[in-house]
Amino acid sequence: MALRTIREDGDEILRKRSREVVIDDITGEKIQSLIDDMIETMHNFNGVGLAAVQVGILKRVVVIDVEDGNGPYVFINPQIMKTKGEKECDEGCLSFPNQFGKVIRPTEVVVEFYDRNAKKKKIKAKDLLAQAISHECDHLEGILFVDKVLPGTLEYVTPEE
Repeated sequence: MALRTIREDGDEILRKRSREVVIDDITGEKIQSLIDDMIETMHNFNGVGLAAVQVGILKRVVVIDVEDGNGPYVFINPQIMKTKGEKECDEGCLSFPNQFGKVIRPTEVVVEFYDRNAKKKKIKAKDLLAQAISHECDHLEGILFVDKVLPGTLEYVTPEE
């Protein structure tokens, strides 16, 4: 495993749409290494989620760990099929260090995806997991959280030394 460089605000790749992973490639060494590296990178930077585009790879791969005892989750070619409710959430992003704002996210999502073993799955996610899935799926479309921040709520926080 290896730490990957996180692409930050201003990097043009963050605005690009990611390509689907070929199903036969999911269990291959390249995608498996990417998944492991993404999990390590996400944990190293204390993130909740990370999309492959954030490490410069235009593939529809997402990792999430909301510390619910079930993660880290791996979503390959995720597709949100249904949303329910909405709430105002505090949100940040590893690609926008020290920036936080309020966004509106669904309280519940149903997502179809492939896991890292190339098994097709469908789950219903609520609360923080639903928020993280929505945030990371936006990344796969080139949509950034700052695009959705409610006016006047974006804050820059000085990191503690």
